[in-house]
Amino acid sequence: MIQFIYMDFKQLNKRQELILALIGEQENSSVSEIILEMSVQFKDISRITIIRDLNYLIGLDFIERFGKGRAVVYKLSLKFNLLKPIDTDKYFKISPDKRKSRSKFNFDLLNNFKNIFNKDEKKYLADFLIKYKKNIKKISKDILKSEFERLTIELSWKSSSIEGNTYTLLETESLIRYGKKAKGHKKAEAEMILNHKIALDYIRKNFNSFKNISISKIEDIHCLLMKNLGIKLGLRKLPVGITGTIYRPLDNIYQIREALEFACKIVNKEKDVFSKALILILIISYIQPFNDGNKRTSRFSANAILMAYNICPLSYRSVDEGEYKKAMILFYEQNNLSYFKKIFIEQFEFATKNYFLV
Repeated sequence: MIQFIYMDFKQLNKRQELILALIGEQENSSVSEIILEMSVQFKDISRITIIRDLNYLIGLDFIERFGKGRAVVYKLSLKFNLLKPIDTDKYFKISPDKRKSRSKFNFDLLNNFKNIFNKDEKKYLADFLIKYKKNIKKISKDILKSEFERLTIELSWKSSSIEGNTYTLLETESLIRYGKKAKGHKKAEAEMILNHKIALDYIRKNFNSFKNISISKIEDIHCLLMKNLGIKLGLRKLPVGITGTIYRPLDNIYQIREALEFACKIVNKEKDVFSKALILILIISYIQPFNDGNKRTSRFSANAILMAYNICPLSYRSVDEGEYKKAMILFYEQNNLSYFKKIFIEQFEFATKNYFLV
């Protein structure tokens, strides 16, 4: 199993780790403040050593320097906040209202999705992709059809379950394969699941068109997922809240459109396909451009990109719904993708080990 730690973190010594912790606690710190705190932990440490450590951290793009002369202060960089490992158990023991977190949309975040997978992670994903492509070439059309149906069932079940749908996996299979609605469930739950199948069939039929993403293509996916659910389509014009967090997405339709357009440009410019998919799933969820169905739309839009490049889509079958939500909240509140990236990598590994096998 790969170590889900950004490779540059392995290069840090104890002094540098402490400097990052000190700056993080104060939001910004002067050299004198850092020296004072460091001297408590490291006796006889010199100013030159601390300056050298600070410059090293600047070189890694983990911290930024502002001001001149005695007014110089250091702050954690957006890259560091984006990728640093976070103890999720410790983080979520604190109630939403007491956590030190962002409550507003961070426009600067959109410019910092660079090198989000390290070399080890890229190789890890590439190795499973190679195995998947070898398998896909060997299986017959009938098996391919059968396997895609199985993936569709399991994705439809888990994606719906994340949104609170109470259908079981077996009930979902019966609904999709035989059109049999389970007793004791709301009609909307069956509609939600069937919409997943419709959306995935649409993506599969038009997979080449998703090599480049656009607002209209995202809206098409959203429209299919929301069919017959009574959800107003198009970009939202009213504010939305998210359960379990103080984060509030943009509430201005013009800013929503602007942010989504910029996100599409970032995704289209990115060369690494896995990065494209991960960025899109996070940003759609972060912007919350629609009145409902944002996370569903983000998962399917990301899968559309993977399928456009002949990469196995994710079913999320083995993911824990609670952990998925925690990873997303962590991104909302801390603009940190480390936990969701871990889930993404694990789910790609799961998909290639469980579908389209020879």
